[in-house]
Amino acid sequence: MGEKRERVKQKLYDFICDEQYKPMRLKDIRFLLQVKDADKKRVEEALNELVEEGKITVTPKGKYKKLDDKFLVGDYIGNKKGYGFVRVEGYKDDFFIPAKFSMGAFHGDRVMIAPDSYTKQGKSTEAKVTQILKRGLTTIVGTYDKQQNFGFVIPDNQKVADDIFVAKKDSMGAMTGHKVVCRITNYGADHKSPEGEIIEILGHVNDPGTDILSVVRAYDIPVEYPDKVMDSLKDIPDEVDEADFVGRTDFRALPTVTIDGEDAKDLDDAITLSFEDGVYTLGVHIADVSHYVKEKSPLDKEALKRGTSCYLVDSVIPMLPHKLSNGICSLNAGTDRLTLSCVMKFDKKGKLLDHTICEGILHVDERMTYTNVEKILERSDEKVLKRYEPLVPMFDLMLELSTILRKNRRKRGSIDFDVAETKIIVDENHKPVEIKPYDRNPATKIIEDFMLAANETIAEDYFWQELPFEYRVHEHPDEEKIDILAAFINNFGLFIKASRDETHPKELQKILDQIEGKPYEALISKMMLRSMKQARYSTECTGHFGLSCKYYCHFTSPIRRYPDLQIHRIIKENLHGELSEKRIEHYRHILPTVANDNSAKERRAEEAERDVIKLKEIEYMSEHIGEEFDGVISGVTSNYIFVELDNTVEGAVSVAYMYDDFYYFNEQEYAMVGEKTKKKYQLGDKVRIKVLKCDKIKKTIDFSLIDGNIEGVEKSGEATRDETDSQ
Repeated sequence: MGEKRERVKQKLYDFICDEQYKPMRLKDIRFLLQVKDADKKRVEEALNELVEEGKITVTPKGKYKKLDDKFLVGDYIGNKKGYGFVRVEGYKDDFFIPAKFSMGAFHGDRVMIAPDSYTKQGKSTEAKVTQILKRGLTTIVGTYDKQQNFGFVIPDNQKVADDIFVAKKDSMGAMTGHKVVCRITNYGADHKSPEGEIIEILGHVNDPGTDILSVVRAYDIPVEYPDKVMDSLKDIPDEVDEADFVGRTDFRALPTVTIDGEDAKDLDDAITLSFEDGVYTLGVHIADVSHYVKEKSPLDKEALKRGTSCYLVDSVIPMLPHKLSNGICSLNAGTDRLTLSCVMKFDKKGKLLDHTICEGILHVDERMTYTNVEKILERSDEKVLKRYEPLVPMFDLMLELSTILRKNRRKRGSIDFDVAETKIIVDENHKPVEIKPYDRNPATKIIEDFMLAANETIAEDYFWQELPFEYRVHEHPDEEKIDILAAFINNFGLFIKASRDETHPKELQKILDQIEGKPYEALISKMMLRSMKQARYSTECTGHFGLSCKYYCHFTSPIRRYPDLQIHRIIKENLHGELSEKRIEHYRHILPTVANDNSAKERRAEEAERDVIKLKEIEYMSEHIGEEFDGVISGVTSNYIFVELDNTVEGAVSVAYMYDDFYYFNEQEYAMVGEKTKKKYQLGDKVRIKVLKCDKIKKTIDFSLIDGNIEGVEKSGEATRDETDSQ
């Protein structure tokens, strides 16, 4: 169906681009192209899609024509202050849109703009919105503020500039503090507020679970599975059918383990490892999800719609229903399971000698946790050592091979960011009771190293077969961002060597080696991460900058990531000799769209996860108002000093309330400097703070510095970390 629609679009676009074409209405296009009645709707939809994509435009009189070269089409990025930016594909910098030229565009809208090449705002070319092609947001999640005869919804999304006016009759009886879903009925313009109606009350802002539900609704993440999907589960068996063993490699006699976190339930990778005659034989065995989730089935369509599982602190919104993700597809100990396996042979120096990709049968002996594997490797718990005694030599062998593989990656320049992730522990009411850095122990590194090896091996294999494939790519950072990073680390006596064209990842890894153990290690690591581009999925194998490798893909997590499931299908068809020219053309056609959609769904999940973490941090710190903590200055802007605490929580100190002096921002040193006292607050400095205020609605945590601040300031600085993203 999708392929036919694309053909219709291409035919229409070619027709409109013809030199003989004159702008005409829909009915005239239908008449000239002799469109059948059954296809009339399809033609209209195709024309609308071409308009949204910025390939054609429609005049006020309803005539379709090719887009004039002086106009561009992109996505509007809003801002609380009213102005915005438009991101246009193929352009390095976003276009700046002053508030007066926004035409009332909302964050997420698809818009047409007219750039003004003579006017600049910083590094951005100024432009004005000439047409709103498609609204990006139709609903807003926010907090309701009730007045006598009306109310306002204060959007959770900080990129939406205006509160939404709601008439009393459209409020569903919402009270002040309720988290609500509001349908936008009028987007407002000419200084008028946008208007809307409440369609769902999620609960009060302080109710347990309401914060997570609000984020889920805001990002439009599907939670419930459609009836068609649930009905199709009847055809999925509870246990593996022995008839499916035919033609598979039987790995069941090999000692086999899974290694995951204590709470993990979707176990999609297992390990086998042996050493003989100077050769390590590493088996990375991945759940054969595509055996059960067939292309274009209801399960497959829903998985593509979700794109990835979403992990929201203590809850998971899975890509696949539990019957698959925790059941037949999960490599649970003590059960036979179907796999797609990559068996690799390495010499003592970690050189890949040979590999085999095959369908397998597996029987996991033990479901291991990172914690217990660490205890075994460090010989720190006799009870655990006794419990897993037969497997101890294999775990030692894992550490041995993992160390070799990691050393080789570092040698070629792979960047190993050891930035602490946030781990939030909540009680039965979803209330955070502890926040701490996530422990990255030797066991987590072992699994990481083995998965990376399999992903690289698979990607290189399929690249040289010249078959359509979905790769994981990470482009070189922009030269401009590396220049900013270089200027920043100069403050710490560090230097980046770069060629005229680009920086080699090895140079960045050298910096990380130099700062290891230093108080500013985490700070510089984060700054380095921010200078990078975001990894994405692509049909072009352009390499992975961060890993310093030419070939990379995601193969190892098909239960929770659609890209992995997608390439499993291609691999299995190839193994069975079923990749006919027709199937190859099919994959060539669908993969660009699938890859782009997978990238977008990944970003959606990451943003939702970040939002939930931030809300939980605010909730946790609100229980510690007035308490003092140690931290490190993690960001400085013209108005704020950002401080990260030892538990990874970050808050802002407003310079406006530092009354002991007049402070100004020294951009070269990334420091706040007192005019009279010359007191300096610089990136990486250790400071003592007091928690002043936490605001769930504005998503802010306000600190005061113990020295240099008048205590007890109540007014919120309303700072967000976005202010330092450009650094």
